[in-house]
Amino acid sequence: MVANKLYLTLVAFLLATTSIAQQKVGVVLSGGGATGLAHIGVLKALEEKNIPIDYITGTSAGALVGSLYAAGYSPAEIEAIVLNENFEMMANGELPSNDRFILREDEPHAGMVSLSFSKDSILKRSLPTNFTSSAFLDFEMMRLLGTVSANHNKDFDSLFVPFRCVASDIEMKSPVIFRDGNLNAAVRASMTYPFYFYPIRVDDILLFDGGLYNNFPADVMYTDFNPDFIIGSNVSYNADPPTEDDLIGQVTNMLVSHTRFELPCEQGIIIEPNTDVSSFAFDEKSARAAIQSGYDATIAYVDSIRIYVSKESESENIKEQRIAFRGQAVDLKISEVETQFEKRNIGFAQRSLIRPRKNEVLNSKQLEKRYYRLYAAPQVDFLYPTLSKNSDSTYKLNVNVRKARDFKLDIGGHISSRPVNTGYAGLTFQSIGKISTRTKVESYFGKFYGSAKAQTVVDLPAVYPISLSGYLVLNRWDYFRSFATFFEESKPSFLVQNEIYLGGNVSVPVTNTFRATAGIRMFRLDDSYYQIEDFTSVDTADITNFDGYSAYFRFTHNTLNRKQFASSGNYLDFTFRYVNGKERSLSGSTSILPFDIEGFHEWINMRLDFQSFVVDQPFFHFGVHGQLVSNSQTVFANYTASLLALTEFSLVPDAKTYFLPEYRSPQYAAIGANTVFTIKKIIDLRLDAYFYQPFTQLRVDADGKQELVSSLENSTLMASASAVFHSFIGPIRFTTNYFPMQEIPFSFQFSMGYVLFNQRAIR
Repeated sequence: MVANKLYLTLVAFLLATTSIAQQKVGVVLSGGGATGLAHIGVLKALEEKNIPIDYITGTSAGALVGSLYAAGYSPAEIEAIVLNENFEMMANGELPSNDRFILREDEPHAGMVSLSFSKDSILKRSLPTNFTSSAFLDFEMMRLLGTVSANHNKDFDSLFVPFRCVASDIEMKSPVIFRDGNLNAAVRASMTYPFYFYPIRVDDILLFDGGLYNNFPADVMYTDFNPDFIIGSNVSYNADPPTEDDLIGQVTNMLVSHTRFELPCEQGIIIEPNTDVSSFAFDEKSARAAIQSGYDATIAYVDSIRIYVSKESESENIKEQRIAFRGQAVDLKISEVETQFEKRNIGFAQRSLIRPRKNEVLNSKQLEKRYYRLYAAPQVDFLYPTLSKNSDSTYKLNVNVRKARDFKLDIGGHISSRPVNTGYAGLTFQSIGKISTRTKVESYFGKFYGSAKAQTVVDLPAVYPISLSGYLVLNRWDYFRSFATFFEESKPSFLVQNEIYLGGNVSVPVTNTFRATAGIRMFRLDDSYYQIEDFTSVDTADITNFDGYSAYFRFTHNTLNRKQFASSGNYLDFTFRYVNGKERSLSGSTSILPFDIEGFHEWINMRLDFQSFVVDQPFFHFGVHGQLVSNSQTVFANYTASLLALTEFSLVPDAKTYFLPEYRSPQYAAIGANTVFTIKKIIDLRLDAYFYQPFTQLRVDADGKQELVSSLENSTLMASASAVFHSFIGPIRFTTNYFPMQEIPFSFQFSMGYVLFNQRAIR
């Protein structure tokens, strides 16, 4: 009898032990944008309290967090990833400054809005499908997730934790469940929020955010894994019913199906972290708050979970298992590249990434550099990378290339309360194949400045590409003696400069953010000017023509965050220029003495521009900005003609719209400070102040005799104070400029757009 009781007790104990040992727990993570970072806190608390996680399913943000955990990253590692400043850049569509490839960037122009269209369809294909670039996000997801799935036969059941995620097929209006394939592509599809990120195709199906049709994949967990207990983490909700005057609500309800935020079985619990983080707040502070909310909410549920989940995981075992799993992965080394565009190979893209004839093997850093070089090509609209494992422990990189539309139209300019308003329009035709080409015609138009430019750029594909360019430029500046606003009448023009030049150059990269350019151009300059203030409409101006050629070398580094009114980054530009030409000057009716002078000139001009934001905090930025010029130019026929040929100091943008003789000299140095207070991410208060010191000056006596004199006299200041709103179309600002040697030192203006012009011919 006693033996029977002992036997029954032993059997009961073994059954209970076996039941606990076999107990499986599944975790379901909802979508929810930045609020979905709360899932990291949920996983962190579960692992900390030794609650097992045997399966994971997720949608959108839940798919991202869940996939990282399933790929063997610990909650602490996932937290470190999202708290890194790079994560916010990924979410906002930004690229680290060192990954820019300035060789393929346009010279800064005044364009504010860009529209792209194709030859066969102007309207249908001109509207953008995404407002945020995913270049940085896609590459990092390939690096973090792509190698893991490639090393485990692309089977999501073979991950550290078996995993599923959900995307949406908008053609069939149904959810798509990923059980295998490229993990980074599956997750990217699941989190492709409409109009935010560029959509991708998987198995030739165009996919969007899984939250459209299933924002809480508890049903997928139940049918695919059938766990003993389900823990749900939900930070999302269904949209409110639409009303007659709520367009956003109407569109949301048309696009998004209602999700049942409930479990398909009784054995489970749903955790709902309470967070005030908005869907698109991916900054470090918001991320920390979201993670903490998930952690706190889960800790409050631990005792309730323990009622149903007796099995405990051991932290040390999980660490060892994670290390062993991660140790199976092979470091990212690329020995083969295949590029696809509409099922065709693009030679330009392939030759930009690898040199197959040299049996080259790329490490992660080399691949990253070349990948962003390719992405910078204007002819490339979108790239998506995936990985396949080769038999020799290297990887094959598969890059899906989306070619940019054939035509791009840029529209912009500068609208000001002063009479220096300028419009801008540029039309580009671009193509890509074995090489890439870009032909652009652009025009500035306004009373103060007008220009026309035609340029063709040929980009020869290579790991270290070469860019060849030919161009024709016509410029016209029309100065008038006025600091007028819209409400004041400007005085007649007293100085008009016309330029026409034809040239070509060759550019090569030194690094991604450095480029070297050498070029030559032929030019003709026509300056028309009065040398007295009291002239009438019947008077004729003096004229100086200068014809010749110029050869130059230019070295440029640029990581500034904006093309104008920057608040972070660095800039360095050194130009060495040789000028040779013939002058012809004729007097007009107002000259003191008549003249008809011809002469030859040649000189060397060296110019260094630099800017560096040495303090770059979220709310405060401080930069050093300066310019150094050395010019061996000789004098022209008269003082005004000589002055017009000199380099001008104009680091304050609005100074380019004035004729300011006190800031022109053959040799000078200028140093200044850029102090920027960022009130909000797109609103800056800035003060830009400079000290200008000439070393050689052009002087003229009462008889009109001019000479170049070495002197440290006439040093002066230049300053500008602005409130700048960086809108999606360009800067909108209120500015007060200070030019102390002018009759009216302070000038106020309201402006929208960019004070940018085509290059001068020789200055």
